[in-house]
Amino acid sequence: MASRIGAIQGTLARVSGTTATARPEPLSAGTASAASMYAGGSAGTTSALPAAPSTPAAFTQALQEAMAAPAVLAPKTATPAPAPSIAPGTGAAAGKPDAVRNEPKATKGDVDGSDVVAAAKKYLGVPYVWGGNNPKIGLDCSSFVQHTFRDLGVELPRVARQQAKEGTEVPSLSQAKPGDLIVTRGGGHIGIYLGDNKMIHAPRPGESVSIRKLFETDATIMTIRRIVPSETSAPAAAKPAAGATKETAIEQAELTAAVQRALFSTAVNGA
Repeated sequence: MASRIGAIQGTLARVSGTTATARPEPLSAGTASAASMYAGGSAGTTSALPAAPSTPAAFTQALQEAMAAPAVLAPKTATPAPAPSIAPGTGAAAGKPDAVRNEPKATKGDVDGSDVVAAAKKYLGVPYVWGGNNPKIGLDCSSFVQHTFRDLGVELPRVARQQAKEGTEVPSLSQAKPGDLIVTRGGGHIGIYLGDNKMIHAPRPGESVSIRKLFETDATIMTIRRIVPSETSAPAAAKPAAGATKETAIEQAELTAAVQRALFSTAVNGA
């Protein structure tokens, strides 16, 4: 190692034209300026290169220290953490929820799906009329739905595409309940689910409000909407059917009138 250092010193001496013991000549103003730029950079630089050794002995010492210094290794690049995997059927690409979320709140009068079915069946036989909005003349599919819910005190928009945004979405046909809306043909047709894979609807010109089997599947149904709760907390036996209260009052009034007529006739004839 010492011989190699000596050889390096000799080579430097021959290149610079000086002997090992000769003192270096002072730098001229221009050379000093250039050296200072190389060593320290411009003013305001926070780091500078170390000054060059002034003698061969100092150079030898600096060279020995440099050779003895441990090698500085470049810092390793941090390995990026693997991206989290997304299980099938979850995340932003997931499909519809597995259950009905935010079940509609009970309406005034505790109207539920069974009331919707009963109200819808009152329109059986009404002719289909495109754009029709009068049950005495004819109804189209969305007008039939609108009239059914209006009879129960629930207001819906006029057309099927707007009705398809109402209420709460039901994820699949297997979870549909009587009274839910079935929207098909990309929002072009709508009917009311009756249960048992049947629905009641106003089909097309030349036909009338009727009940048919559902041939549609989840793949062809645009959406299923629940407008009112599928059932209320009141027991089914204790809950009167839609319109039953009014009909019962009329029957009772007629019965009372008949009894009064009979009593009056008996009194007259007996006299």
